[in-house]
Amino acid sequence: MPELPEVEALRDFLTEHLTGREIVRVLPVAISVLKTYDPPLTALEGHRVAAVHRHGKFLDVETAGGPHLVTHLARAGWLHWKDSLPSGLPKPGKGPLALRVALETGAGFDLTEAGTQKRLAVYVVADPRQVPGVARLGPDPLAADFDEARFAALLDGERRQLKGALRDQSLIAGVGNAYSDEILHAAKMSPFKLAASLTDDETARLYAALRDTLTEAVERSRGIAAGRLKAEKKSGLRVHGRTGEPCPVCGDTIREVSFSDSSLQYCPTCQTGGKPLADRRMSRLLK
Repeated sequence: MPELPEVEALRDFLTEHLTGREIVRVLPVAISVLKTYDPPLTALEGHRVAAVHRHGKFLDVETAGGPHLVTHLARAGWLHWKDSLPSGLPKPGKGPLALRVALETGAGFDLTEAGTQKRLAVYVVADPRQVPGVARLGPDPLAADFDEARFAALLDGERRQLKGALRDQSLIAGVGNAYSDEILHAAKMSPFKLAASLTDDETARLYAALRDTLTEAVERSRGIAAGRLKAEKKSGLRVHGRTGEPCPVCGDTIREVSFSDSSLQYCPTCQTGGKPLADRRMSRLLK
C-alpha cells in the first residue's frame, strides 16, 4: 500500500505535471471506485488544476473554480502517468484500469487497481473534508508544528500496542504497515510494546525515528517517476518484507508475525531483547 512518502512523491510529481493544465475528460472505467455522485465526474472537465495536495495517504487534485478530485490508492491501487494517452475510449472489463484523466495537452494519468479486492476510492467534492477518511485524519507527522510534545500528548494514555497506534490514521496520518515496521526498528522497540508505557526517553527516541524514517523515505522518492516509486520504496526498507534476511544493523535474522490479512517484520536482537514475538493468537512477547 502506498504510504505517506510515496503519496508525497506522487504529489510532487503531479504538481509539476498537472498544475495549470486543463482537464478535458474524466473517464470512469470501474464505476465501483467512484464513492460520490454529486458533483459528477464531468464537473472536473473544463477546469485547470490549481494545486495538488496530500492528506495522509489521500491525493487531492484541486481545480480552479471547480471541485477537488480526491483519491485513496488503498492496498493495490496506483497512478500511471502517460505523456500521451491512448486514443479512443477505454473499455470496461476485467483489467486493472479504473479511471482515466485526460489533459488538453494529450497527456494524463490512469488509476489502476490489481487483484480482486477492489478498495481504490475516488471522490469528487467541493471540499476534501467532505471525504470521511480525510475528515477523521490525525495530524501529519511531517508538519512543522508536529513536535515531540504534541507526539507525547497523542500517546499519553494510549493503551494500544505501538504497531497499532502508529497505523491508526485518526491518531497520526499517513503511516501504514511498512513504515510502522521501519519506524519501530529504527527506534529499537517491540511492535507489541504498549504506547502508554513509554518513558520520556523512549518517547523522544520514537519521535526521532518517526520523523527521520519518513523524512528519509520522502527524500529518496523525490524526483523519481511515478512508475518507479514502488520499487524505490521496497529497496529502501530495512525490515519490512524481508523475513529470513539478515538485519542490516546487527545481522540477526528478521522474523515475522502473521495476521489474517497482513504481517509485521522485526529484528529480535534490535527490538525485543533477542526474544521472538508470540503468534497472532497471543499478541504479546513470549515470556
